[in-house]
Amino acid sequence: MLYALSLAFVAQITYDPLAPSDYKVPTSVATWHDEKRDRDVPVRFYFPESKMPAEVIIFSHGLGGSRDNNSFLGEHLAQRGYFVIFTQHPGSDESVWKGQRPAQIMPAMQRAANGQNLKLRAEDIPFVINQMEAENKRSGSPLYGRLNLKKIGMSGHSFGAVTTQAVSGQWYPVIGNGWNDSRITAATMYSPSVSQGSDPKKQFEGVKVPWLLMTGTKDEARVGGQTVEERLAVFPALPAGNKYELVLWEGLHSAFGDGNRTLPGETGERNPNHHVAMKAISTAFWDTYLKEDKLAKDWLVGKGPRSVLEEKDTWKKK
Repeated sequence: MLYALSLAFVAQITYDPLAPSDYKVPTSVATWHDEKRDRDVPVRFYFPESKMPAEVIIFSHGLGGSRDNNSFLGEHLAQRGYFVIFTQHPGSDESVWKGQRPAQIMPAMQRAANGQNLKLRAEDIPFVINQMEAENKRSGSPLYGRLNLKKIGMSGHSFGAVTTQAVSGQWYPVIGNGWNDSRITAATMYSPSVSQGSDPKKQFEGVKVPWLLMTGTKDEARVGGQTVEERLAVFPALPAGNKYELVLWEGLHSAFGDGNRTLPGETGERNPNHHVAMKAISTAFWDTYLKEDKLAKDWLVGKGPRSVLEEKDTWKKK
């Protein structure tokens, strides 16, 4: 027993998901064309330092966003050795609001938050994975030989969290689990939510891969109307086994985005420690389930998360 405890203690002091790095992460952009759907999908790559095949993390932006969002996550994860690809979804990206008169922005955003755009997003992800498989084999591609596609993490914020849920195990009426992509190893949702009109247990009982949920006690969205209660309803509905939830005290919807500005309609201020917690816990989660790092798992399921959280933040696992 004492030996086991000593090993756990060593794990706490030898694994650091926030270890500083001097590596300057290079990025590049591309636009991939899906001939089957006649659809362009813009992407941004964050390259790790090593030229050896790296585990892959995909990120899906929120409504009105782009491949340029959440760069703080892309840079940190690339410094940790991951190849990170940020996907942009035409129809629910920044094109929704750019060029609109101020009074027209909110109605345009509301119209874009629809089932058809969710379908397009859910279809974008397997296309992106297919394209990565092709580029990984194509001599002359900047991705050539750089990707370990046996280990793929899927993530996203807000509408991107809904996208992530759709392709990593959520059930929907009519289509069931038809959007699920079995190539995804694990998933992280920033601002998750249940779908209205069906039982949450039914929606999530088929989730088989590890899930990490992150939300906040003030994580509400003007567009779509998702409430804190709808975000917190996801975790209890998940089956037990490798499921985690972080709830940031007074965490706003904007807490999961870049910079320090709040969104229109939000009350309160951004807390700088929220980004610290997000980077640390998501890194430990990816290291556990993509890199199969034993020390990372000991940190994740042990006292590690509390070391980066504030007193009123809530951390759960099952």
